Amino acid sequence: MEILLVNDDGVEAKGLRVLAEEMAKIGAVTVVAPKRPQSAMATSVSLGLKKLAAKELPERGPGRWFYLDATPVSCVKFALNYPMYERRPDVVISGINHGSNASTGSCYSATLGAAEEGAINGIPSIGVSLDSFIADPDFTAVRRYFPEILRTLVENWPEDAFGLFYNVNFPSCYPDDIKGIRITRMGRGHWVREFRLWDERAEARAEADVFGLSHDERPVLEEGETAYYIVGDFVDDEDDGADADHRLLSDGWITVTPMNADSTYYSEIKHLHSLGLNKDFKK
Repeated sequence: MEILLVNDDGVEAKGLRVLAEEMAKIGAVTVVAPKRPQSAMATSVSLGLKKLAAKELPERGPGRWFYLDATPVSCVKFALNYPMYERRPDVVISGINHGSNASTGSCYSATLGAAEEGAINGIPSIGVSLDSFIADPDFTAVRRYFPEILRTLVENWPEDAFGLFYNVNFPSCYPDDIKGIRITRMGRGHWVREFRLWDERAEARAEADVFGLSHDERPVLEEGETAYYIVGDFVDDEDDGADADHRLLSDGWITVTPMNADSTYYSEIKHLHSLGLNKDFKK
């Protein structure tokens, strides 16, 4: 099996290294990861005739390692056009992300953006995350349970499933404390107090680091400007059901959520027809 690995936490992230070690037991691994953290970039592509620095890292392993100074989606594109051009991957795996990608947070996730790019190219793709933001999290549960989840999904991938990819989230607990695996749907929620004043306090810098903002990226202000950064507090939708991914994840379950790059709201098509919006302007 040819396996392409990518992430959004950057080529130095522990989760990527752990994933490469485990996937090398299953197939041939190629890693193309961002040079620096690229969290919350969703499906952004590094366009605009920018020079994108790429480098092979022969001292890394297992497998072949590259970095690209670009977004995770750009990393997938680079892999399909260069190191894996003649040996197309059988699966794209994005992760292991440091932090949950459940609920509506999945809409912003660059981990899932990379998986979506694989799906658009007709390749079975999976994003995998651990619900922990600490710098050196314990990935033992992912090591133990993800390989079997991967095999089950890949060996039973639906035919003609354009745009399908899976979002797998692991709770931050010891493997023996995990309750099991649940098939879920994307939960509902939103963020409040998202903009916070930038300052040099340690806690502000630590929060910024979670989202990949370096201490060196201090804002240079023009006259009259005020500096902010985005983090926010998540507010759960009280009407959401118990089958929501973020609720099951917080309760100690591994969640597997099928997602789709085709964002057409198909059930609305019939409704729009009933409104008479289809019109012919020329006879």
